[in-house]
Amino acid sequence: MEFFNWNNIHLSIGIVLSVVNAVLMCFAGYKFLQIIQLSGYKISGFRAWLKDTKVKYVGRLAILSFLSLACVLVTNALFDGFGEFYSYVGLIFYFYFTIVFIINMYRTPQKTPLKQTKRMNRLTAVTFLLMAGITFGLIVVCSEYVNPIRFGIVAITPIFLPFVVPLAHLIMVPVEELIRLIYVNKAKKKLKKYPYLTKIGITGSFGKTTTKNILNAILSKKYRVCTSPHSFNTPMGITKVVLSYLKPEHEILIVEMGARQLGDISYLCRIVEPKHAIITSVGNQHIATFGTAENVAKEKNELAKSINKGFVAFNCQNPGAKKLFDACEKEKFSSGIDGDYFANITNINLSAEGSSFDLTIDGKTISCKTKLLGLPNLEDIAVSAALAYKLDVKMSDIKSAISSLKPIPHRMELIEENGLSIIDNSFNSSVESAKSAIETLALFNGKKIVVTPGLVELGAEEFSANQTLGEQIAAVADKVIIVNKLNSEALTRGLIAKGYDEANMLYAETLDDAKKLLKENAEKGDVILFQNDFPDNYT
Repeated sequence: MEFFNWNNIHLSIGIVLSVVNAVLMCFAGYKFLQIIQLSGYKISGFRAWLKDTKVKYVGRLAILSFLSLACVLVTNALFDGFGEFYSYVGLIFYFYFTIVFIINMYRTPQKTPLKQTKRMNRLTAVTFLLMAGITFGLIVVCSEYVNPIRFGIVAITPIFLPFVVPLAHLIMVPVEELIRLIYVNKAKKKLKKYPYLTKIGITGSFGKTTTKNILNAILSKKYRVCTSPHSFNTPMGITKVVLSYLKPEHEILIVEMGARQLGDISYLCRIVEPKHAIITSVGNQHIATFGTAENVAKEKNELAKSINKGFVAFNCQNPGAKKLFDACEKEKFSSGIDGDYFANITNINLSAEGSSFDLTIDGKTISCKTKLLGLPNLEDIAVSAALAYKLDVKMSDIKSAISSLKPIPHRMELIEENGLSIIDNSFNSSVESAKSAIETLALFNGKKIVVTPGLVELGAEEFSANQTLGEQIAAVADKVIIVNKLNSEALTRGLIAKGYDEANMLYAETLDDAKKLLKENAEKGDVILFQNDFPDNYT
């Protein structure tokens, strides 16, 4: 082919264009890379996002390619006869449109921005190579067979991104699996060097991070405890905790164990080999990926089944966890509120400042106070205190630790700002957490405003759950701002069913838009509840 003559200047230009365009496409593919990451590097999650967003980002790329190619063709036609190098002029429009597209995308607020981890760097590198190859291949073909388009064919490359990013991921799956095995084996070898380390696993549909932090605070009164500062609950997250945070002086290791599909918990248990366990809850979180409620319960129970010579603590206030408690044949104990539990919370006084209550464990009672809001936090305190007591922490130390507990960001966190009281419950809220948040909001004085996009990942139960949430909001809130269209109909139907004034229902496309509505509707003394916030793969 004449094009591959090294004396042909267009070959060198084609190579440079391919490299430059591949770099641009890595930036233009930000959203697709982000969704792959938020989906736990699973193609099923990527496909679900494309479906839920009605491929709007694919449409935007198609518009970008169409406008760019149109400008290139028009420019080529206008400069035809002025020399072959004028065929490059049209690419100015393509690069301008693409850069504007990238700038606008990066300016869009993100709840969870793309994290440029080592894995993401590898995925981006493969995406770069694929896009460079596609660009160069198109240039070669057009230079030989569709000369009127010439190098303008580069303008259509953005439409390949929705296919190239998942393809790059699939290419890297064997490599990432090998890397994961290497890190897992390193973590397991390190754990074997700590034979006297007490390892505690925590799982549940919700409440894992809060329980981990509460347990850490209580156990730290007696032991040197290692745990993650964040919600590291995947194989790579747990290996990072072990390899980066675990030190020889630690006596206890606490790990969260998350799951989105069958087999996840048992795999984590084989890594950590926990001695003790806490099951916080069994609910309908992630039922969209598990398929059935029975699968969710079965998966959470894998942690209890893995315990050999230790204890399993259950939050029996949660019906799903209570069923697992009843069926468990290990050494177990229960916790809950106003019942016949090993660790029992009674005489509860909930307020806008926190809670006071009596905690009874094994017949011993202490009066406690905490700044944490809502009943779910008390359930997490009870189950954590139960396990800590079994590990010989004194009741007086348990009381002291409870009094010093601080809210976890975005989990029933009370913030005072510009004369407003803000209850931030925006982190992956569950049906139970949402109900409790509404009940907590009712304890406050002043006008009450709820900002919510509803609940997600509930499978077939999602519509009815959001309709019920709308009914609960109607009983408490003076105004409600519904964010995003996904659950808008269900929430609205629930509000109207309770006779809610439609004038007090406001709608926003994004959380940023909702905050603008708040500025127009909120006054000093008002109480605002941020009830859940969609991750970026739902927007």
